[in-house]
Amino acid sequence: MYVLGDAQVNIFVGNLPYSSTEQQLEEMFGRYGKVDSARIISDRNTRRSRGFAFVEMPDDNEAKSAIEALNGTSLGGRELKVNEARPKEEFAPRRNRNRYRQ
Repeated sequence: MYVLGDAQVNIFVGNLPYSSTEQQLEEMFGRYGKVDSARIISDRNTRRSRGFAFVEMPDDNEAKSAIEALNGTSLGGRELKVNEARPKEEFAPRRNRNRYRQ
C-alpha cells in the first residue's frame, strides 16, 4: 500500500482546523520520528489556511507509523485525513478565457 522509496516521504494532512500551526504539526508528527518540514497551505489572496498541509519525513518506517497512527485522529474537533501525498500531476496550461471576449 505504501510506495515510500528512498527519498523524503511527503505526507498529506487534510481536514485541518484553520487555526492549526506548522509547529503543532511538527510536534504531532515528531512523536513518530524526525520531521524535516511541515507546511500549511494558505490561500494566495487571503493568506488564510486552506485546511490542509504537507509534512516531510526522511524515514519510510517512521512516516508509515505516523500515517497509520494519525489518520482519523481528532484535532480541534476535526477528524484528520492523513496519507502519503500523491505526486503532483502535470496539468495543461490554462487557456486564456478572455481571449474571445470583446
